[in-house]
Amino acid sequence: MLPYGRQSIDEEDIDAVVRILRGDWLTTGPTVAEFERAVGELAGGHRAVSVTSGTSALHAAYSALGLSDGDDVVTTPMTFVATASTASVLGANVIFADIDDETGLIDPAAVDAVATDRTRVIAAVDYAGQAAEYDRLQAIADRVGAVTLDDAAHSIGGTYRGRPVGDLADVTTFSFFPTKNMTTGEGGAVVCKDPALAQRVHEFHFIGLVRDPDRFEITDEGPWHQEVHEFGLNYRLTDIASALGLAQLKRLERFKQRRTEIVARYNAAFADVEGVRTPGQRDDTDPMWHLYPLRVLDGRRREVFEKVRAAGVGVQVNYIPVYWHPVYANAGYRRGMCPNAEAFYAEELSLPIFPDLTDSQVDQVVETLVGALR
Repeated sequence: MLPYGRQSIDEEDIDAVVRILRGDWLTTGPTVAEFERAVGELAGGHRAVSVTSGTSALHAAYSALGLSDGDDVVTTPMTFVATASTASVLGANVIFADIDDETGLIDPAAVDAVATDRTRVIAAVDYAGQAAEYDRLQAIADRVGAVTLDDAAHSIGGTYRGRPVGDLADVTTFSFFPTKNMTTGEGGAVVCKDPALAQRVHEFHFIGLVRDPDRFEITDEGPWHQEVHEFGLNYRLTDIASALGLAQLKRLERFKQRRTEIVARYNAAFADVEGVRTPGQRDDTDPMWHLYPLRVLDGRRREVFEKVRAAGVGVQVNYIPVYWHPVYANAGYRRGMCPNAEAFYAEELSLPIFPDLTDSQVDQVVETLVGALR
């Protein structure tokens, strides 16, 4: 089965991990700090805190922002559930705003319609690797006294109006899962423009431990002392994973170039094919394409999905609208809330895209899909 996404691992990646295994630090060591500096530099020079997954990045970010009962988080339904669920577990009220039909990105006009003075966070998702419209979203957030969060699980290495992902919102979260644009095995990161907020993220992901003597509330202990002021969790990334991440970062631009080539090849191949619609791209973005979300029209998505899978091509669907999940449906969310997102989901089919996908394999995908449409 040709997968829809796959990690790209070379000998330099392997050597980097082996060097850590032969060294003194497996975790909480100097390679973690080096990786965080590299991610922060890529993300506009802001502090980055590495964590164990994209989900833990969101949880740490929302926790550091102090989300609690009664706070509203406005986000998109066209995302993996963690964008919303990590706010829900903190007691926040999640409000879903509809998407732009062309790109699958959250629609700023829909956000503006639901944002109020109860809104604490406007959480956009860079769906498929294309950055959301952060200038418009930031203006809405400023109007209601909220912060912006960029769930950039799909988009590390991309830009919006010449600015890098990581420098677009107040807080940015990354995912380094194997199918993402670069990998640490499992892993993620949080980038914050506010250094104080970044420190809160750091302490949350480090079990809440405070190690700064100037902040100690217990002052009569010895040099071994550390204390907890607020509860945290162990979301620390290892040196092993960080070494892999550093090696991957060296090839990130190559990954981006190849993904862009694959998208262009798909776009050309499907331009005149009846029954499908290629993804839209805004002029102000330079995406790091994580998905190729083809639209299969005329109610044929499931039929085509099953035919293509049976032929050995691992297509996928990204994503079921978040509020369709029983955990939200049972809490009172109803279908029909975001019609654009539901229509998008009904047609979306993610085609294989990853750096090691060859031109002949792209042609195989195209031929198999065109055959399934006949």
